[in-house]
Amino acid sequence: MGKPNRRALPTIIGVSVLTTLGANVAVLVARGDDGPASTRGTERFGRFVAASDRTGLSPGAVAPQGTRLTPHVLVAAPSTLPPELVAKVRGAKNVKGVEVVDAVQGMVAGKRVGLMGVDPSTFRNYTPKPTARSDALWRNVAAGDVAISFTMGNDGGVALGSQVPVGGRTNQSPLRVGAYATMGIGDVDAVVSRTTAQALGMPSGNAMLISVPKTEPKTFIKKLRKVLPKGAKAVAVNPEIEPAAPGNVPNGQVMTARQVRTVIQAAHTRLGWPYVWGGESEQEGGYDCSGLMQYAFAKAGIRLPRVAADQARVGWVVPYSKAQPGDMLIWANDPTAPGYISHIALYLGKGKMLAAPRRGTVVQVQDVYTRNMRGAVRVSPKIANSLAR
Repeated sequence: MGKPNRRALPTIIGVSVLTTLGANVAVLVARGDDGPASTRGTERFGRFVAASDRTGLSPGAVAPQGTRLTPHVLVAAPSTLPPELVAKVRGAKNVKGVEVVDAVQGMVAGKRVGLMGVDPSTFRNYTPKPTARSDALWRNVAAGDVAISFTMGNDGGVALGSQVPVGGRTNQSPLRVGAYATMGIGDVDAVVSRTTAQALGMPSGNAMLISVPKTEPKTFIKKLRKVLPKGAKAVAVNPEIEPAAPGNVPNGQVMTARQVRTVIQAAHTRLGWPYVWGGESEQEGGYDCSGLMQYAFAKAGIRLPRVAADQARVGWVVPYSKAQPGDMLIWANDPTAPGYISHIALYLGKGKMLAAPRRGTVVQVQDVYTRNMRGAVRVSPKIANSLAR
């Protein structure tokens, strides 16, 4: 991973406040990633959960799955959110549910990631279907395990069932990796129970997820910001990528021919560098897929957000059949979060792409594959720079 302060705070969870977790860590600074999954979504989700027969919990320790709710808005603050604010949001028009969580950027297995402390009985209802329905997964979390994202495990090389250090930069405790389980919240790569979170020294109840299915998140956030305490931030969870209407990519808002050449040339200079989950420069010893894109586009003066799911929103998504050199190709390869954009590559033309594929490989030119592909992103420098703030 890179230097701890390498990002000004990411786009999906753009919280720019600080708190402490043993040592100085940023509240809900997020990451996620990236490369194509070697395990396909047709396989049973159970294989991503470590054995749960050692938990010692009673069968009723975790409530069964209830009605699933989609989280649309995330609020995070440096300290506990006022109870009266939480109550007010719960009672607001069109709010279907509110889930209070603990949230920081912490260290897990030596990697700096978005970390949440949750109530397994209720938080499970805010996660993707495969994650929500796994009783064993949530029993493991309740028993003190950490659940990490599929990509952190698969491409970050963190083994299921292994003991890993979790906590702040200096004070960490060993926890078992009880599951690979994407939570459906971009840039959050690890989840523990709130009991475990408090033992780690995480802030209590400093964040909440809000489900508002009948209201545009931007509209809700605009009203919400008027009542938030100082230092609190509200952002949309996983904003949708924007498909382009046929022939409707605005003229003058895409890259120039010169910028396209610069991006492609810059990407070629990284050929042979190792895939490193979280890597975005020579300092990390290599690149992951979105780190490679960030590097190449920066050489053309275009700032990209850090992770693939955000980079997919820096322009207009067109069918692969309409892809042009300089477009970014996107895939949803994560079997634990169907539809979530988890891999990205640079299209070179003529069926070729330049990518950082996965752990154990190097940056290379590949034939384009279309399984799980969601299209090509026609990059808008203006949109990219606005999202990278």
